[in-house]
Amino acid sequence: MTMRLRHLEIALQGLEGFASPRPALEQYPTPAPLAARLLFFAAGHGEIGGRAVLDLGSGTGVLACGAALLGAASVTGVETDRAAIAVAGTNAERLGVAVEWVGGDVADLPEPVRSRVYDTVVMNPPFGAQVTHADRPFVDAALAHGRSVYGLFNAGTLPFLERYIAGRGEVLETVAARLALPRSMAHHRKAVVEIPVECVRIRSLVP
Repeated sequence: MTMRLRHLEIALQGLEGFASPRPALEQYPTPAPLAARLLFFAAGHGEIGGRAVLDLGSGTGVLACGAALLGAASVTGVETDRAAIAVAGTNAERLGVAVEWVGGDVADLPEPVRSRVYDTVVMNPPFGAQVTHADRPFVDAALAHGRSVYGLFNAGTLPFLERYIAGRGEVLETVAARLALPRSMAHHRKAVVEIPVECVRIRSLVP
């Protein structure tokens, strides 16, 4: 890992976001500083550079592109929104990185993703604010297809997460952070809302 945290933040800040974010999919952008922090969290454990990385719910490609910049051997992004995939492709081209973009639902992963196991999964899953338990398919897929998982979760959900993954995964470490969401949808009232989150490192126990 040769890129510095600040340099990664700057690179990711220049990427395009959602043109028309969809509330039902909780399409909030992952802010560059938070994305960089999650990726450096994983890279510091040797789980980005030279690794096969899967970004679940890759959106406009912030985490996937960041992983590629940090020297991942391969990066695959899975996203259900075709418009977001198009933006992600543009972002990858802008940064000069190679990412395999796959259109599909995380709850029913398409081939060839379904038949693979990745070294590392990174993700910023929905928090379930619009659709109850919307985060569960992401957790399920991450444990089934990644040896190590790094995800952003709403602060306070750790007890639930540990119960939910019992026997399938083990929480190894958490780092507190804040998710700054700028006003991007009609129902937003404040210019910026800061939400306490946790960067969670999980080891998959799924064979």
